Amino acid sequence: MKFSVFSDFNNPDKLAVAKELLNVLAGTNCKVSFDEKYVKAFNGFDCAFLPSDKMYNECDIAVAVGGDGTTVKTAKNAAVNGKPTLGINGGRLGFLSAVERNELALIKNVLDGKYNSEERILLKATVSDNGVFREEHHCLNDAVVSRGDFARLVDIAVNSSGREIITVRADGIIVSTPTGSTAYSLAAGGPVLSPDLNCFVVTSICPHSLVDRSIVVNSKNTLDITLSSDVQNNGILTCDGEKPIVIDGKTTVSISHSPYVARLIKIKPDNFYETVKKKIIERGA
Repeated sequence: MKFSVFSDFNNPDKLAVAKELLNVLAGTNCKVSFDEKYVKAFNGFDCAFLPSDKMYNECDIAVAVGGDGTTVKTAKNAAVNGKPTLGINGGRLGFLSAVERNELALIKNVLDGKYNSEERILLKATVSDNGVFREEHHCLNDAVVSRGDFARLVDIAVNSSGREIITVRADGIIVSTPTGSTAYSLAAGGPVLSPDLNCFVVTSICPHSLVDRSIVVNSKNTLDITLSSDVQNNGILTCDGEKPIVIDGKTTVSISHSPYVARLIKIKPDNFYETVKKKIIERGA
């Protein structure tokens, strides 16, 4: 079996986790590869190095070492390449991780086929200006349309098939997948959705309203989002917390069901609701 391991190994804590992983897998039939830029960091270890653009193609499983941000980025890139993802919590929450740092020995179960994988839908965010396609992105967690440079509310309209779903004056709006419902959407007051659902949740960010609630829509629907402002204030689109994309009143952000599916490896028996209780409820109590 071949693992490609992804993380920022300039971080000493994540580097230490990766070295512990190599020690656990020593003597097994598993081949472990890292980005070739980290050759010096793993000097003396039995591992391989690949160009970053070949790491997904050359592995059976993509391994993410870090927090949920690392796992999300790795999992959606792995999904595009048809590979599953195994998360190792080297960050804070690790909601999507299969194992904690002190549980690395459990990864040997994967080599023996003793694991399950959960399928998670992705959303596709397509950006068009005056009806002309500009770019598209695939998101495992969420796509966020929000205000730009000024601390002023913007007006955001969400439509589907030409019919209005919601119009809100707010700091922004989040469209999340069920996986993303436990991330930014939850922090903004949105509901927790079971990850096996095929739907999106639309949640406003700091709406100027006394009665504003999240809306859950079938992921078969395409959502068209437009933004307007009463000042020279462009908005931004952020996909899974990555580099923001500048948008304005001429831009339409269309949210639809992505053709890709992320597969997250599970080793431990905890189900989704037990993980929510352990990682979110009990930690916040």
